[in-house]
Amino acid sequence: MIHNFRSSIYAGLLIITFSLSCTKQEVEYSLNYLEIPSTNGNQIVPHYAYTLQYNETYEQADWVAYVLTREEAESTTYERTNIFLVDPDISTNSANADDYSGSGYDRGHLAPAGDMRWSETAMAESFYYSNMSPQMPGFNRGKWSSLEDKVRDWASEYGKLYIVTGGILNEGLPKIGPNDVAVPQYFYKVLLDYDNKKAIGFLMKNESLSESLGFYATSIDEIETLSGIDFFFRLPDSDENSLENHFDLTLWGL
Repeated sequence: MIHNFRSSIYAGLLIITFSLSCTKQEVEYSLNYLEIPSTNGNQIVPHYAYTLQYNETYEQADWVAYVLTREEAESTTYERTNIFLVDPDISTNSANADDYSGSGYDRGHLAPAGDMRWSETAMAESFYYSNMSPQMPGFNRGKWSSLEDKVRDWASEYGKLYIVTGGILNEGLPKIGPNDVAVPQYFYKVLLDYDNKKAIGFLMKNESLSESLGFYATSIDEIETLSGIDFFFRLPDSDENSLENHFDLTLWGL
């Protein structure tokens, strides 16, 4: 299985370098773990289909990173489980059902279940609370869902995308539940099509939205400034600068 490397990653290696024993990376990728942003000392948690960095202060992931291939994006093998689970690998314990109960917020996926239909394990783990963030229903079921659909279309069209997604986490955010889960005002996705040398970011406010997807597009540099996260830092400097400091909607059919 092409994603079997993820269960072997651990935090120390992520901070410095990564093991080269991973079949998918060695065979398929020109750059090891390109999807993983720079780390900040928070817990790194590898799951079967994605890796996340968990922020205990905000009780959710700083980021969730994964690679989506054409075959995975097009798969319809497994249906949504809709079984939300506490993440057993979070050392400080993840958020749970009590945090969202009666809050008025959806348990919004960061790595969407729709990207995980190729694997029973990937689908089940996509419902971990560590992969959730409080989202307004109109946002989660509206424009954010439309973006998720479009990302799958792009992965199918271009063959492979490197994806990082999360909420913009900063002080002063409202919180819900007994674990004080922060409610981000904005969510982001950054996408890299390295084979075709193009990249784009999306920044969306956590509310019902009505503009076309292109309206919410921005450069990866802009999202780095807002989030404090260094995305795709393993790129050669020349590629990183050219891909992250601008975006071209026409290259993405927008």
